[in-house]
Amino acid sequence: MRRFDSAAADLVPGMRVRVRIARHEPWGVFVTILENPDVAASVDAAVIDSPSGSPRALPGEYPAVGTEADAVVQTVRRWFPPVLVRLTLRSADLREFRWGCDLCGTPTVLSPGGDGIVLDARSADGPGGTALVAHRSCVIERLHRDSLEGARIRLLGRKTRTAPD
Repeated sequence: MRRFDSAAADLVPGMRVRVRIARHEPWGVFVTILENPDVAASVDAAVIDSPSGSPRALPGEYPAVGTEADAVVQTVRRWFPPVLVRLTLRSADLREFRWGCDLCGTPTVLSPGGDGIVLDARSADGPGGTALVAHRSCVIERLHRDSLEGARIRLLGRKTRTAPD
């Protein structure tokens, strides 16, 4: 069985990536993720900073085609082919990216050092998957009391050990 969803396995919400603007659309822009050029990615006008103060960037405010920029992964959709990645270019999101916890509904910080984690859900039966965003505490309090995973979840993404020289 070939899994189409493996193309974006290394992309998770909250991750910072480098992009090149590929083309403009009325709703936003298509981009190429430089580290993962085979994955379709887009940025909605609502998550591009607007110098005019508009709630959505106006087409004339989009970054120029060919421009490189930093972006943050907002969502990764791997339900069916092709894998689709939505990004944000907002400067506020580059500083600290927040997204709603799928367990309690309140925002969690997915930027480095934040209280959020991403759970990858896939089936052994076939391709397709989804990512759940949650506070570490929301996941830990729902684990069975004898589970050892709570200790591991507390450490996910944290620099607790150094690699041998």
